[in-house]
Amino acid sequence: MVGSARTVTFPSPVSPGNTLFPLRRGPGDPCFQVDADGAIWRTSLLRSGSVTARIGRVAANAVDCTAWGSGAEEFLDALPAMLGAHDDLSGFEPLDPIVAKAYRRVPHLRLGRTDQVLEALIPAVLEQRVPGKDAFRAWRLLVTRFGTPAPGPAPQRMRVPPSAEVWLRIPSWEFHRANVDPGRARTVVGCAQRASSLERLAARPADKARAALTSLPGVGIWTAAETAQRAFGDPDALSVGDYHIPKMIGWTFLGRPIDDDEMVELLEPMRPHRHRVVRLLEASGLAYEPRRGSRLPLQDIRGL
Repeated sequence: MVGSARTVTFPSPVSPGNTLFPLRRGPGDPCFQVDADGAIWRTSLLRSGSVTARIGRVAANAVDCTAWGSGAEEFLDALPAMLGAHDDLSGFEPLDPIVAKAYRRVPHLRLGRTDQVLEALIPAVLEQRVPGKDAFRAWRLLVTRFGTPAPGPAPQRMRVPPSAEVWLRIPSWEFHRANVDPGRARTVVGCAQRASSLERLAARPADKARAALTSLPGVGIWTAAETAQRAFGDPDALSVGDYHIPKMIGWTFLGRPIDDDEMVELLEPMRPHRHRVVRLLEASGLAYEPRRGSRLPLQDIRGL
């Protein structure tokens, strides 16, 4: 199978690894793999069909992509936005010394958008209220079992995510085998039922699209934010309700852990770029959280 190729050039340095990293659901993600040379392999299911893409930086400000499958041209057309070409820094003033230092370290960090709502929403639902490791495992098992083969010369074990119709048909016991409780399974199915209307949210302003997501049963502020960060490139989609982020923000800025309310108050002056601030701290290496807190316990429901 012959692939289609495209080069995206930016006016300043670009880091596809930093921009695309949030799309990876754990090291074993069947839809996102990284080569030894740093090239990124990504699969997706688009309106025009399935696609496998290999994305790699070829110059400080240029990224090459080769894509295979019936969705290749659509993927390549969306690539600039995915790499953050349309990221809008309007209103971003890094006045806080820590944020300013983070921005100086990674001024090339861009927030990308995929415009693929269900593709971002379902893994976010799987990550609700459970350790990341457990959610990543559930995603890996379900996509491997119900996804389709990746077109082109994809690395072994890569798969294309299931369509909305397939998510709807997954039996409850398959969710159970993947250690997904009935509540999250119902939410996944409910989101898949509304797939067409969900995809139209990509045309709305990010804040309004994020608010619309919270009208879905089982989708709260955290899940909507995690989806908006990836699908809409929303720079203000703060993950309120996250297990780690408030602690990290507190330790980084104040030298102590804080809760959601304190985090929201602390980051209010940074609106409408609160998520951007979190990403800058993470990508710059300035984010700090001592490894002494207890982790969320892993609850295995498969034997119940």
